[in-house]
Amino acid sequence: MSGPLPAAAKPIPASAENRYEVTRADLPLSCPMPGMALWNAHPKVYLPIVDDGGESTCPYCGAHYTLRD
Repeated sequence: MSGPLPAAAKPIPASAENRYEVTRADLPLSCPMPGMALWNAHPKVYLPIVDDGGESTCPYCGAHYTLRD
């Protein structure tokens, strides 16, 4: 019988630490973005970024987007 995994061995959720720089050409911003692998993606969601100080975080996967220009 196995016990709980040690803290260092616990899996990290996919995309939880991903950070992406986007430009105005990428707007409207959606996650996942066009061109990302979609086989294991969550439903497409549009993210506000221009009115939120140039940063936005996906509520599904935690990916963080920063507007570069």
